Amino acid sequence: MAETITIIDDRTGKKVTVPVTNSVFASSALRELDPDLRMYDPAFLSTAACKSAITYLDGEQGILRYRGYPIEELAEKSTFTEVAYLLLNGELPNTQQLAQWNYDITHHTMIHENMRKRFVDGFHYDAHPMGMFISAVAALGTFYDDARDIFNSETLDKQILRLIAKVPTIAAMTYRFSSGLPFVLPNNSLSYAHNFLNMMYRIGDDYEVNPTLARAMDVLFILHADHEQNCGTTTMRVVASANSDPYSATAAAAAALFGPLHGGANEAVIHMLAEIGSVDKVPAFIERVKNGEEKLMGFGHRVYKNFDPRAVIIKKTAYEVFEVTGMNPLLDIALKLEETALKDEYFISRKLYPNVDFYSGLIYQALGFPEEMFTVLFAIPRTVGWLAHMIELLDDKEQKISRPRQWYTGQDVRSYTELQKR
Repeated sequence: MAETITIIDDRTGKKVTVPVTNSVFASSALRELDPDLRMYDPAFLSTAACKSAITYLDGEQGILRYRGYPIEELAEKSTFTEVAYLLLNGELPNTQQLAQWNYDITHHTMIHENMRKRFVDGFHYDAHPMGMFISAVAALGTFYDDARDIFNSETLDKQILRLIAKVPTIAAMTYRFSSGLPFVLPNNSLSYAHNFLNMMYRIGDDYEVNPTLARAMDVLFILHADHEQNCGTTTMRVVASANSDPYSATAAAAAALFGPLHGGANEAVIHMLAEIGSVDKVPAFIERVKNGEEKLMGFGHRVYKNFDPRAVIIKKTAYEVFEVTGMNPLLDIALKLEETALKDEYFISRKLYPNVDFYSGLIYQALGFPEEMFTVLFAIPRTVGWLAHMIELLDDKEQKISRPRQWYTGQDVRSYTELQKR
């Protein structure tokens, strides 16, 4: 028997019965009751604005899957470029497809010399890398005459390939500019993550990226590639719904990510751990959190009411990185904080568990990234997820330009008062 839900309008006695599929029913039921009826849902907490086959997330069970594949298996066995292919195409590539995909990405990593020499040089010397990244991604579209031809699948695929290939180059470029270092050109012989670290840190000919660190970067990219309808992805879909080009839409999504409530959480964790200062001060900090005097950053999530599966993977990856770089002095504080919180009924009852941001910042620090680069690191892999959602939106015949309704709470009609009489 099909599941249904019946909604009764007590004002009129009218009722409507509609099917429920996977706990979702169509909002058209409200319009059937009354064409002027609206549901007030700040921050879209109960609204499904789209159908998507990309990422499955079960916050109660702590499950995250890309196209049906558990994130744990992908992080252990896959590479970021393979995961990117999966997110964009719906299936894992075979040997030939992956080889061609990796070749195509590798040979599109260069950016136009005018971007490197003129555009970037126009920024102030202490410009934030994420602000530069957003601007550069938007500007990138101006170098391609066919960027706006989004309904030509071959042309759109070309823009997507360009973006995925070039965002690490742009990210490294913003860092080198901020550090006063000469830019390092991409190396076609290196893997995606390996090439990025090489562009970030190469000084002299004897520099070599440690393979353990390159693999850790690859895992971090996999874990951040997509995460369902978050703020940045929703922004991507809203802008893409206007049929904007992928460069403009990606820049808009990155701008949403730049907000401290979205992409800045791992940086906030580092600040929190530094402020705590030592392991012996953790209990007092926990008490201040419980009294509402402090915020416990890196714990809890809008969706997850269980362990964030990415946090478990990232904690393991952190130890692998620290074996190469040496221990991050903040790690002991983080471990004590996690141990204390997970034993406290206050946090247990509120289902506050470590999320992906709790340990990622520690890894980024160990890899040598300054805190202002953390959000840029987030944007590199998330570009793949954003573009996968853009493709899905453009293929969805039910989608129109996004235009939510509002609940007007302003003045009723009133007459204009002449300036002299006010």
